[in-house]
Amino acid sequence: MKKKLTTVEFRGTAEQEAKLIAVIEKYAGVKGAMMPILQEAQEIYGYLPIEVQRIIADKTGTPMEEIYGIASFYAQFKLNPNGEVAIAVCLGTACYVKGSGDIIDEFSKLLDLPVGSTSPDGKYSLEATRCIGACGLAPVLTVNGEVYGRLTKADVPGILAKYQA
Repeated sequence: MKKKLTTVEFRGTAEQEAKLIAVIEKYAGVKGAMMPILQEAQEIYGYLPIEVQRIIADKTGTPMEEIYGIASFYAQFKLNPNGEVAIAVCLGTACYVKGSGDIIDEFSKLLDLPVGSTSPDGKYSLEATRCIGACGLAPVLTVNGEVYGRLTKADVPGILAKYQA
């Protein structure tokens, strides 16, 4: 049975939209400007929700499919906001062969949250990441930037308990 993806309601401000439009205008007519536009849009909003992608599509005349294709292809872009508790599990080779796939599955199960999404209340986000450069501690994950290493699936409930208080 497939899990339904959860989304957090987008709450952009008029000030953020004005900044985004200024960025788009700054790059008007510049060939190959979509990457810097998306990068600056993500700086403004913290991620690239579909609503922001639509504004960029409308203002640049670029097909929505192209913008989404870029935003979903490059790992630097986030399509969901970070939760208050942002969990990122490394699925790089060293971590994966040492069990990080089981660890991320356990977080997903315990939080009832699909990988790559944020809980509707904004409390948790769960992301799979590429190598974070701590291969000697594999498997590793971060919670709000704090690194946890040499983990097993059995460690997941204890890590969650620390952030559920």
